[in-house]
Amino acid sequence: MRTVIHFDMDAFFASVEQLDNPDLRGRPVLVGARSRRGVVAAASYEARPSGVRSAMSMVEALRRCPEAVVVRPRRSRYLEVSRAVFAVFRRYTPLVEGLSLDEAFLDVTGSRSLFGEGPQIAASIKEDIRVETGLTGSAGVAPNKFVAKIASDLDKPDGLTVVPEGRAAEFLAPLPLGRMWRVGPKARVKLRSAGLRTIGDLARLDSRTTGQLLGSWGPVARELARGNDERPVVVGAPPKSIGTESTFEQDLTTKESMLKSILGQSMEVADRLVDKGLWARVVTLKIKYRDHQIRTRQTRLPRAVSDTDSIFQTASDLLDRFEHLESGVRLTGVSVSVFSDSPDEELFPDVDRARRERLAATTQALRERFGTTGLTRASLLPD
Repeated sequence: MRTVIHFDMDAFFASVEQLDNPDLRGRPVLVGARSRRGVVAAASYEARPSGVRSAMSMVEALRRCPEAVVVRPRRSRYLEVSRAVFAVFRRYTPLVEGLSLDEAFLDVTGSRSLFGEGPQIAASIKEDIRVETGLTGSAGVAPNKFVAKIASDLDKPDGLTVVPEGRAAEFLAPLPLGRMWRVGPKARVKLRSAGLRTIGDLARLDSRTTGQLLGSWGPVARELARGNDERPVVVGAPPKSIGTESTFEQDLTTKESMLKSILGQSMEVADRLVDKGLWARVVTLKIKYRDHQIRTRQTRLPRAVSDTDSIFQTASDLLDRFEHLESGVRLTGVSVSVFSDSPDEELFPDVDRARRERLAATTQALRERFGTTGLTRASLLPD
């Protein structure tokens, strides 16, 4: 019998801020930029009764919870705590599939002879994380990934939900379709219009109707709704892309102002590449115009890169391929993809590129140690 744990830290970013600043404990905390176009990256549990949630606009969040304290994100600190959390995971099993800084699947099937059954392992992980980081997380224990992930969300914060072998379909059946991850809003509308309200309703559909409602994904969705999921826990799966984007308080209308934002985003992406030990061959630039239209431009490089200058220069060239920038840009984003875990071998090494990569590694290490304000490009300093 396979045993999978889905572990999800509770309001991770907000909880870290409350951990580091005792004055925030017990108060509603929103992590994000306090601006007209800011977005909530995380909301503490004290803020959630007001209806605040992640990805909500900061304006709407503060309308619902005006007493909330807004804290700017500190990625280097979240990364530090995340590493401590994942170190606990790997103490119990090498089969860890990270989904984000605060979330992972663990296959503990082979660990039961050492640490006990799945619920005991999950409880031990929760206790170790609490003692070593001061934070709490919620766990779902089940025979597969799909059911474990749903289970982990049912008793937050600091919860532990166990779905025994052979009980997955029974566990899922009464839950609303909204609990079913991988079913998006459009699909849920189709299912509701067909009279379906629960995961059990979907599980009972015949294959033809499921295909008519959900297309080629219909048979897969029906099997998941029945509690069947054979996907393995994938260790060390590389990300498909690494990127960051910014929404501006006022629309930008000049390339110079956009390039300043793009430089900062290129630096952050380069930091993350260095941290993960990756090189990228494809660079993508995303633009959202004043009227909310989104456009992207992409280029494939002749050799993989991991430094700020190479990413920024490529993104700058991509910016020239956009039209009507003067009409107003509300968001820019830089991302990279198509990764390798080593630089390309070259007959004649590029000395300048090697120097830039060493500089990227050094500056990333300094920012991790002293924070993002400790070292930056002069052109990114306030005027």
